[in-house]
Amino acid sequence: MTPTPHHPRSDVFDIAVIGGGIVGTAIARELSGHDVSVALLESRDDVGDGTSKANTAILHTGFDAKPGTLESRLVARGYHLLNAYAKDTGIPVEHTGAVLVAWNDEELDALPGLKAKAEANGYEHCRIVDADEIYGVLPDLGEGALGGLTVPGESIICTWTTNLALATDARQRGTTILLNHAVTAVDQGSETTTLRTSAGDIQARWVVNAAGLGADHIDRLFGHDRFTVTPRRGELFVFDKLARPMVNKIVLPVPTSRGKGVLISPTIYGNVMLGPTAEDLEDRTDTATSEEGFDFLLTKGERLMPRLLAEEVTANYAGLRAAIDHPDYLIEATPDQQYLLVGGIRSTGLTAGIAIAEHCRALLEEAGLALEPRTELPAPPRMPNIGEATRRPYEDAELITRDPAYGTIVCFCERVTEGEIRDACHASVPARNLEGLRRRTRAMNGRCQGFFCGAAVATLHEKHSTSGCCGSQHKDAR
Repeated sequence: MTPTPHHPRSDVFDIAVIGGGIVGTAIARELSGHDVSVALLESRDDVGDGTSKANTAILHTGFDAKPGTLESRLVARGYHLLNAYAKDTGIPVEHTGAVLVAWNDEELDALPGLKAKAEANGYEHCRIVDADEIYGVLPDLGEGALGGLTVPGESIICTWTTNLALATDARQRGTTILLNHAVTAVDQGSETTTLRTSAGDIQARWVVNAAGLGADHIDRLFGHDRFTVTPRRGELFVFDKLARPMVNKIVLPVPTSRGKGVLISPTIYGNVMLGPTAEDLEDRTDTATSEEGFDFLLTKGERLMPRLLAEEVTANYAGLRAAIDHPDYLIEATPDQQYLLVGGIRSTGLTAGIAIAEHCRALLEEAGLALEPRTELPAPPRMPNIGEATRRPYEDAELITRDPAYGTIVCFCERVTEGEIRDACHASVPARNLEGLRRRTRAMNGRCQGFFCGAAVATLHEKHSTSGCCGSQHKDAR
């Protein structure tokens, strides 16, 4: 029996979650599995269009997190939860494993400590290896590696599909998704909070702030001054698929206090990625690439894998991470305000997202919110596969026989078919523009970056797009 969709009981939502990235959608999904009405507010015109869309897309074991922190616990828990969820929903994952490479004596001496840290975090599968073993699995690595640490559980994942699966799941469970709802002010009453947004007022009994780069601004609207977000720009190169045979594992640097450093990684789409940089900015919207970033990555790439730089770069992009002046995740409930802050969620939020949602649910219950689990829930959505490791629609003869649109290739670089574009436009959480379509199908994401197929993709999007928003709109949203 298909469970009945869960709809708001009144004009006031029980919970409003601010932020449509991976963490916000995971929280909305978790809470909407209970007998409460949930609204998900996103300032942009699509879920996953902020920090979550431009990270290194690695499913982390949590081996190198600081032991004893909330982050280490939630990343370790999230690793298992997301692996299981990916199997249920079809999120592309490849268990490639990783190698941390030591290039000098100082880094080599740090390896035993990193292995001990991994074991303190509950991950006991790391091995210290010599240079011969490293070059045996990575023959194209640059000269001079002294040794390394293997992390066989590190994996690559599709961050786009992860975010979309969580949002789709939340919506199927009854979450109302409100796009283009940037929160500009907060009015707190005795029983409810009114969120003033760019599209109208939303009322809720409880508010969860998972706003990422804007989480400190929202926190201040609630009268707090607990932390400041510093946008940290990370620039990356994406190399052509012909480079993929060179990189069958994630190549990690020995981490520093500044971050995990520059890595080389295969991607779920069959490419190779080099990056990221780490540059603190003031502008929270600055995702432009820079000449300095290019030079930095080229210098690092020349040391790490010189042959890689002979391959064509098909794309470069930059993402912003929400660095904060706090050493751990900052997740705190303020019961008298019926407010929960979820701040400082770094790039590990991709892995930890579902565990963060569990933790938030527990904190809300401790703070006095009654959360009665629903007896029936819809099955998790089965997401379209856009990964290279398993069969794509253009390769599925049976599927094409049933529906020839899956045999009509529109984007030749990425082998995206008309049927996939059509489906993305009519999905539960549909592609509202060409960038949304890119993240759902890989169209225009290949060597030509849409030069050849862009016009055809745009025509199909216009043909198949629906006029309505994803998610029902609250009647007060104007």
